[in-house]
Amino acid sequence: MRITGGKLKGRHLVALKGLSIRPTSDRVRQAIFNVIGQHWEGKRVLDLFAGTGSLGLEALSRGASEALFVDASPYALKLLKKNIERCGVAHCSRVIRRDLQKGPPEKQSAGERSFQLLFMDPPYGKNLIPKVMGRLGETSLLSPGSLLVAECSKNENLPSRTGRFAMHDVRIYGDTKITIYICEVVE
Repeated sequence: MRITGGKLKGRHLVALKGLSIRPTSDRVRQAIFNVIGQHWEGKRVLDLFAGTGSLGLEALSRGASEALFVDASPYALKLLKKNIERCGVAHCSRVIRRDLQKGPPEKQSAGERSFQLLFMDPPYGKNLIPKVMGRLGETSLLSPGSLLVAECSKNENLPSRTGRFAMHDVRIYGDTKITIYICEVVE
C-alpha cells in the first residue's frame, strides 16, 4: 500500500496484519482523485472510519492543509499514527478516537473551521453511511459545496439524498462502490 500521487507519491504505508481493517486499494484511491481532482491546496480534510488513514494521507499529499482522522479502533489508530509519522505530516494531522455510530466529532474537537473534503469508509454491510451522513448534515463541520466521498460494497444501496447531501457521481471498482455527494447550502 502506497501513496499514489502528490508530493508523497510512492511513500509506502504500514502494512496490515489480518482482515480487521480493509484499506482502500491504491487503484481505487487513484481513481477517486481522478474523479474529484488532483489538487486540494489549502483545503481541510475529514477522514471518518480512517483505518490506516490512506485516504486522508493521499489528500495531504495532494496539497490539503490539514487532516482530521477519526476511528474507534485502537489497532487502526496505532497504524494510522505510524503512517502519519512515516509520511512526515504530523504537523498538519490530528487523530481522534471516536465511535462514529454515536455521532460525528464535536465542533470543538474538530477545530473551528469547516472541512471541504470528507472521506467515509466504514465497515461494509453495516449501513453506517446514511446514518452518519444524516448526523453530519446537522452539524457545521462541512462547508456548502464540500465533497463527501463514501466507500461501500457494490451491493449496498445508498440514498440519492440524505439531509444536506445530494448524490453527484457513483463509480464501481471491482467489489467497491464509490459514491460522491455534494454538501448543499442550508436554507
